[in-house]
Amino acid sequence: MDVREATAADGPTVRSIAVRSMEASYSLSPSTIENAIRQWYGVDRFAEKLDDDDVLVLVGETDGDPVAFSESVIADDRGDIHWLHVAAMHRGEGLGQELYEATRDRLEDAGVETIRGLVLADNSEGNRFWENQGLTKVGEGSVEIDGTAFVENIYVDREGVDVQPIVIDGSEHYIDRSDAQRGSDGEFYTVYTDEARENKYGYYCGSCENLVTSMDAMGRLECGECGNTLPRRVSRPLVRRLDGSAVSSP
Repeated sequence: MDVREATAADGPTVRSIAVRSMEASYSLSPSTIENAIRQWYGVDRFAEKLDDDDVLVLVGETDGDPVAFSESVIADDRGDIHWLHVAAMHRGEGLGQELYEATRDRLEDAGVETIRGLVLADNSEGNRFWENQGLTKVGEGSVEIDGTAFVENIYVDREGVDVQPIVIDGSEHYIDRSDAQRGSDGEFYTVYTDEARENKYGYYCGSCENLVTSMDAMGRLECGECGNTLPRRVSRPLVRRLDGSAVSSP
């Protein structure tokens, strides 16, 4: 499979692959899938992604025909793979792994040191896909699909994990830069009391470098210094049929 960066001309094909992949992988209504794809990959939104230096959209081709694509976002020295889709008719050919490896190489070429894969928590096959690539689950986040939030698992290549010591009330704690969740004005990083990251202490606001250890009355994580907010996660069950080729996240 040949892998290249996407162009505006790939928009219709990317939307088609995403729709067919989601139809084959999720128990979501056709209207929900159509609305989600329009939100993520509509003509204008797709053009914005291609113009964004922090977004990497790659297309995989066999015999000149696009059969897969991935979408990643670069944040500092971290690369998040949000979507990795393989056309339904080409699943089981190992193209998902090929595209992941190509995506990882491109991200590393861009200076990324930590690779994260994001996948819905209910998706057992998708989670297994990341595990098969050697990534380890480090935390949870959320993804919105057609107006409803779902829990997503965060996987990371442990060789690139960046754990930063920080002193709180005279005791050493540890910020896991690989375990981050997107807030309204910046990211929240998980803080642990031990270097092994077994005992969670709170969150570190990446916007103003303030420590957050509690939620508000609405169940939201909000930084008292700068107002950076992480909405309360609400999820509903989904029946998954992913074979590992289509790995989902926003």
